[in-house]
Amino acid sequence: IHGANGLSQELPLERYFRDARMQTIPDGTSEMMKLISTYTILGKGFSAYA
Repeated sequence: IHGANGLSQELPLERYFRDARMQTIPDGTSEMMKLISTYTILGKGFSAYA
């Protein structure tokens, strides 16, 4: 949406983008967490080596 302005260190937008990304990185990608949760709830199990 903001193009390179989201990565520029001159604007406050860069700080907001960086802080938002830091929320998702320690937990892994949101998509993987959703996938693991879905498989666990459905009782299908989850194997990283499948």
